[in-house]
Amino acid sequence: MSKIPSKFLESFKYIYLVAFFALLAGFFHPLITNTSLEIVVIGVLILFIGLAGGVLLFKAAASDKKQTTFLGGGFILMTISLYYIIALTGRI
Repeated sequence: MSKIPSKFLESFKYIYLVAFFALLAGFFHPLITNTSLEIVVIGVLILFIGLAGGVLLFKAAASDKKQTTFLGGGFILMTISLYYIIALTGRI
């Protein structure tokens, strides 16, 4: 058996996701250009909205009872995330 507690492994999973999304959202750009980190925080939140939509779509594939609810919620969250990404880039 592993000596690492399962609570630690569960929390490490979420820490890894936050770090990955922060890097994906361009964490190094504000550090190099001496600008605000606010855009990185907004980018991470937008990516988490999309991730939540993806999780709901995955749950829809695995669920029988609430499949339509999970599908609807997942597509709505992913659409919201896409809208925010397009708005953040100034294309709207």
